[in-house]
Amino acid sequence: MTSSANEIQVPQGTTVALKGVRRAAARQMVAAWQAPAFHLTIEVDMTNALTVKTVSSESTVTDLLISAVAIALQDHPGLNAHYSEDGVTSYGEINIGLAVATDAGLTVPVIHGASGLALPGIAQKRRELVDRARAKKLGMGDITGGTFTISNLGMLGIDRFDAILNVPQVAILAVASARQRFVMHAGTGQWRPIAELSLTCDHRAVDGYMGALFLKQLKELLEAPIPAL
Repeated sequence: MTSSANEIQVPQGTTVALKGVRRAAARQMVAAWQAPAFHLTIEVDMTNALTVKTVSSESTVTDLLISAVAIALQDHPGLNAHYSEDGVTSYGEINIGLAVATDAGLTVPVIHGASGLALPGIAQKRRELVDRARAKKLGMGDITGGTFTISNLGMLGIDRFDAILNVPQVAILAVASARQRFVMHAGTGQWRPIAELSLTCDHRAVDGYMGALFLKQLKELLEAPIPAL
């Protein structure tokens, strides 16, 4: 059969079947898009946060973010929660998932009991989990039980983004790159490293006021001098 000139020619390609982590992630995304989500963004002066290695040599800004989020969640337990048709379940234990890109796809290993760990402890746990994730050696206990998730793309130069909910969790934090901006500080114009943090919330469990209070405290924690260990 000869094709007419008006027929659309479909190019040949290679199909890679979704399986394992990628298949599970695809299902999670479908469920996430069904949630009535909203987004809040705040600008944070990262001047003090970028000095984290002077306080804890093995720690990174991501570790400091995990620590600050854990502290803020203690005061805002409504965001440390899961949503289901039966209701909203808030948790006393703070288990923070960290989105990690691997050859097998995006995975979210969990730092359990993050609020009970000092900065060096968080750094050690984060390194171990990321290494196991990229070596495809994560166990079931490493990827389950998360109550809140952080997605940090700052190291890739992304200026701003909104993360998709990691259901059934009710909130996820997107962290962008710190960029030098000329802003007012202490009454004078100064160049400061400013990062945008965006919070995605499930409106069935979290309202704008709750999310704003959480971001306000997180900003204060990250902008303050890092306490000595």
